[in-house]
Amino acid sequence: MTGTLHVVFKVGGSEYALPAADVLQMESFTSATPVPGSRPWVAGVMQVRGRIVPVVDARVRFGLPPLERTLDSRVVVAMHAERAVALLVDAAREVLKLDPSQIKPPPEIVAREAMGLVKGVAQVGPRIVMLLDFAKVIGEE
Repeated sequence: MTGTLHVVFKVGGSEYALPAADVLQMESFTSATPVPGSRPWVAGVMQVRGRIVPVVDARVRFGLPPLERTLDSRVVVAMHAERAVALLVDAAREVLKLDPSQIKPPPEIVAREAMGLVKGVAQVGPRIVMLLDFAKVIGEE
């Protein structure tokens, strides 16, 4: 099967994915330093490999209630237009190969309700994995 590797992570009860080629690293989340005046979904900034990166709290961004951080909490550090941004997620520990034929546009209600944050939906066996529009998630649209 041809396909592209995607990093899969959980937020709420759903699974989301970003292309692995855009992901620099995944690591445990310890803390972020709050930034005054930032958007509500920006948890703050943290140091990753010697650079300071903003941390977007995926739960807040997706309109979900905040959750106590656990040992499973992860940051998925990805690149967008030469900028590294960390996405704080509930759990991340899987890489999947998705074939382009598995990826469909999101149903209209999903596209509308998700504020354009979801750009594709893939069925992987019994699972549904939503592909994120990373630029929109981090507010760079």
